[in-house]
Amino acid sequence: MASNFYWKAGVPVIGLTAVGLGAFGSHGLAKYVGDDAAKLKSWGTASQYQLVHAIALLSLSSISPAVRRIHPAAAPLMLGGTLAFSGSIYLLVLNRETFRPLGPVTPLGGLAIMAGWAALLL
Repeated sequence: MASNFYWKAGVPVIGLTAVGLGAFGSHGLAKYVGDDAAKLKSWGTASQYQLVHAIALLSLSSISPAVRRIHPAAAPLMLGGTLAFSGSIYLLVLNRETFRPLGPVTPLGGLAIMAGWAALLL
């Protein structure tokens, strides 16, 4: 895994934005997308996954290297997958037509997240 500074400095930003975007989804998103329940639910799912994986990544970075035996691909896969999965959902909810090419990124991000969790088994 990269230096702990990177993970301890970068991952909280992921958590911070998850909380902020989740709050925006609850209190301000309807002004932009109307009362479209599917879009509101998708936004909530994206922020929830982002927050859960920020906590997971922070936990991984907090394990002392002396006792850590974590596959080096686990954290980058989780981080990249989370950014791709949640980020593509946020953009697609805001403007599906403009960001239509990002549609396939969502499931690929999900697969990367799953691969990150699977790497923890190695």
